[in-house]
Amino acid sequence: MRLFDLKGRVAIVTGGNGGIGLGMATGLAEAGADIIVAARNPDKSASACDGLRKIGRKAEFIQFDARSETSCSAMVAEAQKTFGRIDILVNNAGFTIKGPPEELSISDFKTVLDVNLTAALACCQAAYPHMKTVGGGKIINVASLAAFLAAPRMTGYAPSKAALVQLTRVLATAWAKENIQVNSILPGWIDTEMTRNGSQKTSGFVEEVIADTPVGRWGSPEDFAGIAVYLGSRASDFMTGSAIVLDGGYSFTL
Repeated sequence: MRLFDLKGRVAIVTGGNGGIGLGMATGLAEAGADIIVAARNPDKSASACDGLRKIGRKAEFIQFDARSETSCSAMVAEAQKTFGRIDILVNNAGFTIKGPPEELSISDFKTVLDVNLTAALACCQAAYPHMKTVGGGKIINVASLAAFLAAPRMTGYAPSKAALVQLTRVLATAWAKENIQVNSILPGWIDTEMTRNGSQKTSGFVEEVIADTPVGRWGSPEDFAGIAVYLGSRASDFMTGSAIVLDGGYSFTL
């Protein structure tokens, strides 16, 4: 359908070299978008770009550090220089340092906020004038169910993701007049390298999540391709400021 056609569009996906980010980048590429993979690991990113090019789209890697505002703005500037325009920004880069509130250092707390929240704002600010120039754009912020579910060791992660949902709404109201839609996605338990490393340390946890999820499985990065295309295309022009839960029903079960 033409509403979902992304030919001629350019998308930046931070953390786009694996997991949810690569799942979203693949969906955008399959819909016709050219992709900038913004990440830290060159080898992993090169492999991701090779896969995206096999779809038939242009894909380039730009190394960036989400902890640095300067790096965020430089990455967006290089993306604009490489492809001449920016239409879609996916803020997917994420990070956590686990620890109970009485033990987590303020330095570590700030680092989690810098990566999960401040970097998203920095990338949005850098992309804004380019989107305005082309008559609009789409921003997708990848938050988490941790935005409204909590656990003792989510001292930095949960607040950063809750704040990202609210930042999404602020940007949506501020930039609607520029035809820039800003939405957030809240993933549940997704089978990625990061979650796999943590879940395997707790006996029975994988099975427990499956039992508590109505669809009967963990999510996969491929489950995010469709929502990325929808939020990145004209099909979502009347949706902005929304927080979309993608969790197989996990969050509303007893």
